[in-house]
Amino acid sequence: MAFEQVCDINDIIPGTGVCALVNGQQVAVFRPSEEEQVFAISNMDPFARSNVLSRGLIAEHKGDLWVASPLKKQRFNLETGACIEDERFNVKSYQARVNNGIVEISA
Repeated sequence: MAFEQVCDINDIIPGTGVCALVNGQQVAVFRPSEEEQVFAISNMDPFARSNVLSRGLIAEHKGDLWVASPLKKQRFNLETGACIEDERFNVKSYQARVNNGIVEISA
């Protein structure tokens, strides 16, 4: 599996997300804490049909990390892209890692 470098880990403030362009697709990349752990899902909110998920709020629910869309507040799992409110609207998830301080997303 090929990975594409998107940014330095320190470019993402802990507890937030950023948007990266990976193979022409907008990908929301999240850094939930100070640790060098990242998650990546599609940036497209399927309810609002807008590329805004990277601006959502990260929350924990039943031990899993989720992002709430800034528009209509639906929650998406950061590992799987599953939607809590309606599984018909799951989003694509991407494998993400930090390699020598650089965030990489599966291309």
